[in-house]
Amino acid sequence: LRAALEQQDADAAPLSTWGLHICSENNFPTAAGLASSASGYAALVSALGALFGLPQSASDLSRVARVGSGSACRSMFGGFVAWQAGISDDGSDSQAVQVAGRQHWPELQALVLVVSDQKKTVSSTAGMQTTVDTSQLFAERVRTVVPQRMEAMQKAIAERDFAAFAEITMRDSNQFHAVCLDTYPPISYMNDTSRAIAGIVHAFNAAVGRVAAAYTYDAGPNAVIYALKDDMRDIVELFTHCFPRPDAVLPETFYANPFAVFDTPDAAGSRITNPNVAQLAQTAGKFPAGSVRRFIHTEVGDGPRVLPASQSLLDSAGMPKHVRE
Repeated sequence: LRAALEQQDADAAPLSTWGLHICSENNFPTAAGLASSASGYAALVSALGALFGLPQSASDLSRVARVGSGSACRSMFGGFVAWQAGISDDGSDSQAVQVAGRQHWPELQALVLVVSDQKKTVSSTAGMQTTVDTSQLFAERVRTVVPQRMEAMQKAIAERDFAAFAEITMRDSNQFHAVCLDTYPPISYMNDTSRAIAGIVHAFNAAVGRVAAAYTYDAGPNAVIYALKDDMRDIVELFTHCFPRPDAVLPETFYANPFAVFDTPDAAGSRITNPNVAQLAQTAGKFPAGSVRRFIHTEVGDGPRVLPASQSLLDSAGMPKHVRE
């Protein structure tokens, strides 16, 4: 893309012929089913687009990001994003589009429960290829279920209908993992802790008398729980109680408390305000410390952005500032 730009403008610097020194860092688990590759490739393509001064839209560049990691196309935007399949046989027109900006539904929050930060034994790419080749359920899912749910999900987001959003999210997560189990040999990304978390979410909804929380699992054991801001406090209190911090983990690492749910990070798991949720916690019991390694409490993001030079990962000599021992 940059080379084509240079051919049209004789005065353009020949950046397409220059070498690049790239440094990439993640502040959350890599290859553990939390879309680390999606964030990395989206950041890379976005940075190259800015560096090269490319005129292509974010949707156009999402096609490039998709080559590195399918999910990366969605990470080219902030807010709520749909990955369109396209109609070309070679998939070249498959791209991402923004459904709504981050401010469309600012009350929506997410709580990531890191069950394992170890690299998974079956990568997302290898697992999906095996699923495509061997699962009889996969073809039906692609043909009918996914298009219907995409339409229903966009409607739920447009209307900020959390109950509909939550049910679609959980049903689709469950079906994805059913398809993984239908793969031959079967792929089991979830573990006992993952399944316990899903059960507690359903019990929480029953305890509060409505659908107030939703879980989803990608290709890994780690859970993402969605809820509106007013309900997330109860959820954080419940899950940090049921899945306590091991002594070796610092409180601010276990739960950073970014939205001031507790007075201080070391108070995580020490109280449950809602009586109905407190009763549920007694029923669920406490799991061994470390069953959930840490919690990441966040909200809808704004997508890739160019940071000031002071936050560069490379020093003035072009070498990484942070070197892993």
